Amino acid sequence: MIPNLNNLSPYDTLGVQERVDRFCKRSIKKSSKIEGLKLALSMIDLTTLEGKDTPGKVKQLCYKAIHPHDPLKGLPKVAAVCVYPTYVSLAKKELKGSGIAVASVATAFPSGQSSLKTKLSDTLFAVDQGADEIDMVISRGEFLAGNYEFVFDEIAAIKEACGKAHLKVILETGELDTLDNVRKASELAMHAGADFIKTSTGKIQPAATLPVTYVMLDAIKDFYLKTDKMIGMKPAGGISNSKIALQYLVMLNEVLGEKWMNKNYFRFGASSLANDILMQLVKAETGYYQSSNYFSKD
Repeated sequence: MIPNLNNLSPYDTLGVQERVDRFCKRSIKKSSKIEGLKLALSMIDLTTLEGKDTPGKVKQLCYKAIHPHDPLKGLPKVAAVCVYPTYVSLAKKELKGSGIAVASVATAFPSGQSSLKTKLSDTLFAVDQGADEIDMVISRGEFLAGNYEFVFDEIAAIKEACGKAHLKVILETGELDTLDNVRKASELAMHAGADFIKTSTGKIQPAATLPVTYVMLDAIKDFYLKTDKMIGMKPAGGISNSKIALQYLVMLNEVLGEKWMNKNYFRFGASSLANDILMQLVKAETGYYQSSNYFSKD
């Protein structure tokens, strides 16, 4: 059932920023930092979503997902590889037996500007090819026009088409204009059946930000208190270094707690983050920074 969005309390932008700033000032011990970096690595969805994608690039990405950096022992694998529907079957083949999920964007990604029939066909094709997870985009134009029932019904229809595949709902927060709109879109997505809510496609700026993610985490917390259902969170786009990733994890722990501190309920959509984490871990192990060229390219 579509939620009542009129009862939501408005967000004070300055107040949210002040809370986020406090999270960013938390000090982290070296041992905790290393564990945090490994945790962040295990939460990454390695992604390639370009018009120039090729089978070779997808194979390379899958290899990196399984072998982030072989000289460094004890590294976790990433959570998932995310590709277009046409490359799902190839990714499934390359990742077979690894325990790494295959995610696929769908629903006329990244704009969402298509008919429901086309979006359902897109989703069903990805699932038929073996996708474990579907990353859909909401119809932002309809949302901003106040057509909330349209957005809710569309998400619910895609959720049904997913079958056993998990559904991540991309809000494209950079186009939603206000924190209050981010909260409303989060509510719609969760009530319509989202398994995860996700900030961005990575194609629009601004993409993920700490204040926007805080609002989405806050929505997840309230939804959990009302329904006892845990919803996952995925900030995506613009998270390129380890320091910022650790700030996200501090905020996640503070707002939602230990139960959400794993890849089943939190992901990073940030492929470039993997190499920065690897650089930091090599530095901790050897005392020296390696050039970024030392690590495989995504």
